[in-house]
Amino acid sequence: MLRRWRIAEAVSFRRSSTSWHNERPAETASGGSSGLAAASPARLALNHWSLSGDWTAEDESAQLSSAGGSITFRFHARDLNLVLAPAASGAPVRFTVRLDGHLPGHDHGIDVDESGEGTLDEPRMYQLVRQRGGAADCTFEITFEEPGVRAYVFTFG
Repeated sequence: MLRRWRIAEAVSFRRSSTSWHNERPAETASGGSSGLAAASPARLALNHWSLSGDWTAEDESAQLSSAGGSITFRFHARDLNLVLAPAASGAPVRFTVRLDGHLPGHDHGIDVDESGEGTLDEPRMYQLVRQRGGAADCTFEITFEEPGVRAYVFTFG
């Protein structure tokens, strides 16, 4: 069964704790997007995710405004995929993936090597995790080295 989580529909900023959580983003007075800095919590509940760094929530995506931002997701599935696009300039963006805080090793997806390194070079779905032992609870984190990345939707297999 394929499951999907849309980034823009699922993101919200809770001002009291400066963390993103799974709701619709607050809109600015102009009705546009929200630009907010956030930090990931130490531990996420299953099927919850967070953004760390300086992100802008838009109607269809979240865009990273400065280098070093990350997305963390606690999930239960064999595969984790994420639809991503590079900055408007089209310049490739290097990223690093961690599973439960460690290198992915044999559980890396086709777009990541065993050391967790990958490159975002075109708008498309990236397979980031394929757990060789089958579906299991796992905390995924992706960190981007450059700004401008857009994240759209998670899918799972």
